Amino acid sequence: MDNSKALSVLTNLKKVIKGKDDVLEIVVIALLSQGHLLIEDVPGVGKTTLVKALAKSMNLDYRRIQFTPDLMPSDIIGVNVFQKETSSFVFRKGPIFTQILLADEINRTSPKTQSSLLQAMEEGEVSTEDMDYILEKPFMVLATQNPLEYQGTFPLPEAQLDRFLMRISLGYPSKNDEIVILQNYQGIRSLKDISPVVSQNEIIEMQNNVASLKVHDDILSYIVRISEVSRSYEDLRLGASPRASIDLLKASKACAFIRGRDYVIPDDVKEMVVPVLGHRLILSPEARIERKNMESILKGVLKRVTVPVLSNE
Repeated sequence: MDNSKALSVLTNLKKVIKGKDDVLEIVVIALLSQGHLLIEDVPGVGKTTLVKALAKSMNLDYRRIQFTPDLMPSDIIGVNVFQKETSSFVFRKGPIFTQILLADEINRTSPKTQSSLLQAMEEGEVSTEDMDYILEKPFMVLATQNPLEYQGTFPLPEAQLDRFLMRISLGYPSKNDEIVILQNYQGIRSLKDISPVVSQNEIIEMQNNVASLKVHDDILSYIVRISEVSRSYEDLRLGASPRASIDLLKASKACAFIRGRDYVIPDDVKEMVVPVLGHRLILSPEARIERKNMESILKGVLKRVTVPVLSNE
């Protein structure tokens, strides 16, 4: 299983985001899974730089939308413009017609505008009054939101959170990594060390290879059992949906690919449980009062599920 191109994208990202190798790996896994990513973090930790570096590494079209309370769906999808010369309307495409889309501070706009992304994220197409437009592949939405500032925001509903394959947080860098950032911030900001390392067709080929990875029936049962346990777990009011199970499978396949394997093992699934399920589940009122966190709860879920032992047959 040739994963060299995927690793070259990962190496590129490490040039601009210091000390967050595990998080950057999840970004590449989300890309290979043909999924979308929610980046939940405080301002100034490199979210925009990360998305730009990802797009530049693959030489893909990149657009950024700053979500604000007055943003309308037409500002994202596009609008019909009347042409006086032909006495007809012509559809002018919006910024969603790209390949790498940064939805910055997505929780600052109204639910109506947020929902305008749903069809594109789920089906890879945009419907207007006149026709349907297929978005060019690969298409990936990377949305950001600040988890600490809630004034004037519109929290994403569960239906939309479920469209994001994974949620990550970059977090603050270590002291030594921050020193390196200060020493090289001009080059990091300009992305001068980032050049394309993989083509559009190569990305699509890798995504297809990931989708075709072998998965043992015991692994499928393991994933389903994790979802089942989450649905009846005492600290959770809402468990994992069937879509969450599918996304956990997709992410586990991509994780195996990154590791250079053409098959999935239980450790791949375990590694993907928190980033894939963490944002989809809802804590029970009692768990909130006791200030339990989702990561520890998901570890508790995993402890209740028997890990399959796969043979070499």
